[in-house]
Amino acid sequence: MDRKILIADQLHPVFKERAEKLGYLCDDMPGITRAETLDILKDYSGIAIRTKFLIDREIIDAGTKLRFIARAGAGMDNVDEEYAIYRGITCINAPEGNRDAVGEHVIGMLLSLLNKLQNGDHQIRNGVWDREGNRGLELKGKTVAIVGYGNNGRSLARKLSGFEVNVIAYDKYKTGFSDAYATEVSMEQVVKQADILSFHIPLTRETKHLFNDEYLFHFKKPIVLLNASRGEVVNTQTVVKGLSDGRIWAAGLDVLEVEKFPDLAEQNWFNELKKSDKVILSPHVAGWSVESYRKISEVLAEKLKLI
Repeated sequence: MDRKILIADQLHPVFKERAEKLGYLCDDMPGITRAETLDILKDYSGIAIRTKFLIDREIIDAGTKLRFIARAGAGMDNVDEEYAIYRGITCINAPEGNRDAVGEHVIGMLLSLLNKLQNGDHQIRNGVWDREGNRGLELKGKTVAIVGYGNNGRSLARKLSGFEVNVIAYDKYKTGFSDAYATEVSMEQVVKQADILSFHIPLTRETKHLFNDEYLFHFKKPIVLLNASRGEVVNTQTVVKGLSDGRIWAAGLDVLEVEKFPDLAEQNWFNELKKSDKVILSPHVAGWSVESYRKISEVLAEKLKLI
């Protein structure tokens, strides 16, 4: 059986080390282009990638010997998984590898927003000492609603357990998942009870712009919105309007509908987010800690045993 893997992105060296211990031959080519990949993929039984380019039908068809696609990350939205499965190709990813990083990052954003840390820091650096204007809110006693109770959602719930909050969770594709850290609820209960809303769901046709004007309308209280899943889950125009009319108290966004410059700077909503002292932005790094970089590759290599 052909056991040759093309590593077409920047993965931690531990992936190659462990894959080779399993008997694979790995060509580590993080600088390879899409065009070059199309030329040589016919020689490989597997491809490992992060986010460099889409693994679409063209790529999959070029890999005439492909048996698996290994995605070094949590989501699979840059892989045409449906077509890959149709072609008999196994798809693996590593959501277990960055769940702690995501949980900690989201809590960091939340605490910073509630305590206005970013705003206070900026003011002091510019000669303003405003205690009253930077009076914060305590997390204790709030209701945190987690939408999507997979690896990342569960990780956030566990990490919230010491803050004396009420954690509720909704997952359309699971039932009976209440545990020591979160209580399973309906979406109707989410919109009635939530003070804080955090998304931990994949991007699919069904979840694109799940958070939109109609969705926000049903919430009974102003919310803190947190998104460390995928940018297109949230309609950013809805966020801008919600911040303006008070339906959104604050927002922590690690992901955006359009990412990277210069394209991001061309979005009208980006200027609105930039101007708001109720918004914290980070460059899609919630799951990208020093530790998770290694753990993702360890998890991915371990899953090669199942192929």
